[in-house]
Amino acid sequence: MTGVQPKLVVFYDGACPTCIKDRRWYEKLAGKTGDSVEWLDITGRDDELRRQGIDPDRALRELHVKDADGQIHREMDAYILLMSRVPLLKPLAWLIGLPLIRPGLARLYHGWVSRRLDGRA
Repeated sequence: MTGVQPKLVVFYDGACPTCIKDRRWYEKLAGKTGDSVEWLDITGRDDELRRQGIDPDRALRELHVKDADGQIHREMDAYILLMSRVPLLKPLAWLIGLPLIRPGLARLYHGWVSRRLDGRA
């Protein structure tokens, strides 16, 4: 076994400066591990998203990640999957998955995304 991780596809908002910054931060921390992640800018790809079973509006409001089996993970599950691949981020992935942390973090995340999207209108 070569230790190569199966490919993940991350659907991200390429029109969001913070999302772009977060992607770069992840790639920097991931190093070679980041080679197993494909980043797909969802801007203007509503039809493609629907074909993959992803609601375009929801894709703007929640991170979506497709695993090598084609399963779509969203919101905190997507973050946990993505971060658990990077040794430095594994403890954070574990932390946000805790039952007492996860719901509050999800609420904060959705509040931040709503403010971000309201700023676009």
